[in-house]
Amino acid sequence: MELPVVDITGLLQRDAEASTRAAAAIRDAYIEYGFLYVSGHGVPQPTIDAAGASAMRFFRLPEVEMRQVSANIANRGWHALGDALMYGAEKPNYKEFYQVDLELPSDDPDVLAGQPLRGANNWSRFMPELQRDMYAYFEAVAVCGQALLHGVALSLDIDPDFFVNKYFKPLQRTQAVYYPPQPVSLSDDQFGVAAHTDFGNITILWQDDNGGLEVQNLAGEWIAAPPVPDTMVVNAGDLLGRWSNDRYRSTKHRVVNRSGRERISIATFYDPTFTTKVDPRDLGLPSEQESKYLPISAGEHILGRIDASFGYRKSLR
Repeated sequence: MELPVVDITGLLQRDAEASTRAAAAIRDAYIEYGFLYVSGHGVPQPTIDAAGASAMRFFRLPEVEMRQVSANIANRGWHALGDALMYGAEKPNYKEFYQVDLELPSDDPDVLAGQPLRGANNWSRFMPELQRDMYAYFEAVAVCGQALLHGVALSLDIDPDFFVNKYFKPLQRTQAVYYPPQPVSLSDDQFGVAAHTDFGNITILWQDDNGGLEVQNLAGEWIAAPPVPDTMVVNAGDLLGRWSNDRYRSTKHRVVNRSGRERISIATFYDPTFTTKVDPRDLGLPSEQESKYLPISAGEHILGRIDASFGYRKSLR
C-alpha cells in the first residue's frame, strides 16, 4: 500500500498541535498522490453499518421498485446500471447508485429561484429505513468534511476557517454505489468505474471489504487502494485542483470489482455552496506564481460535469 494514512482526530477536536501535523501530512499526500486514507474521521461505525446495510437491501429490490425513485432533474435518486459514462471512456460504468443531497424544502429561496441541483431528496416510500440511515450518514460525514477542509486550509497557509462560509449550503452529494459481481466474460475495458477524476473539491469514500479501487500514481502506474479498517479514503477533486492552481493533484482512479461478490461503497462529494466563487488567487498563490484559471462558480463547474456524464439528463432538460 503506497497511500498514506493520516489521523484527523486533532482536526475534529481543533487541537492546534495535532491539526498542524495532520495539515502537513495532507499537504504532502495531495501534492504526491492526490489521495490519502484518514483515521479518526468521527463517523460512527453503527452509522456506517446501517447506511451500508440499508443501501444493499435497496439494490437487491426488483428493478421495477427501484425505478419508482429514478434520478430526477436534481440528480437525486436511483441511477441505473450503465447510466454514467466517464469522460474519455469507451463503455458506461458497470455500477448503479442511489444519491441523496442536502434536503431543502419547497419554499427554500434557492429552490424557488430554480437553482439547479436543489430541492427535496427522492426518497423511497416503500423503504423508509433507507431515508433514515442514508441521511444520518450524510449528516455525520459532513462533520468529517468540515474538519478535513480545516486541514486543507491549514495546509495551504491560509485562514483556517476559509472554507466555512463557502459551505453554508453545500452541494454535498452522497452516493451509495453498488457494483454487481463483474462477469469474467466482460472485456478488459469494462470497469465498475472507468478511469476518471472527481468533479469537485474533496471526496470522502467508505468502501466495503471487497477492494477494487485503484489510483494512478505519478509514474502512471495503477496502485491498489484496498480497504483499511477504521479509515475513509479522501481525495482531491478537479475543483480543489483548480482552486489550488494545480498545487494539489486531482488524480485519476478507477474501480474493477474482481471479487466475484457484490461490492458496495458510499462516496460523498463534499462541495461548496452553488454560488461560491472559485478563484486560485484566494488560496494564497506563491508570489511568483500566476493564476492558471479564471474565477468560476462551484455550481457552474459541477453542473457542467454532471450534464456531460449522465445520459439521462438529456431527456430531462
